[in-house]
Amino acid sequence: MSRGFVKEGDQEDVPLVTARAFLPPGVENFVTPEGFQELNEERDQILEERKQYEGVDNADARVNNNYLTAKLKQLDERIRTARVTRFDPAKQNEVAFGATVKFKNLKTGAIAQYRIVGVDEAAIMKGKISFLSPLCKALLNKKVGEITNFSTPQGMMEIKILEIS
Repeated sequence: MSRGFVKEGDQEDVPLVTARAFLPPGVENFVTPEGFQELNEERDQILEERKQYEGVDNADARVNNNYLTAKLKQLDERIRTARVTRFDPAKQNEVAFGATVKFKNLKTGAIAQYRIVGVDEAAIMKGKISFLSPLCKALLNKKVGEITNFSTPQGMMEIKILEIS
């Protein structure tokens, strides 16, 4: 039925859902096994949350259900396109997806450690960086002992790979 024949109060609100982490078109959706599990747990949580609106017919329930349905649609797409990738311990001599990398800022002496993960898993405060991040791009394919440069807003940072696990 045309929306022109629907009473104004009967129209469903289109929910505004925050987009998931950006994944450029054509880039594979690499995910660690733990990240894939987290995506599925998030899906289960949304499905559970939607149950509270089943059989409820009021404006708030419709809006909340529409919001959860939109979130679920985005999440299902990420799960569908996920390419679960494990770090191969046999390749510990080179930085790759899934690896944990410890490095030193040669200018300040500061040591940092991050795990390279998928875009949905990245959480800098938890020591996880996206495989698409500029820092990750500077680290990828480097070996222990190698020095690489990384551009920051404060200027060029020279970093030395200390450990890969």
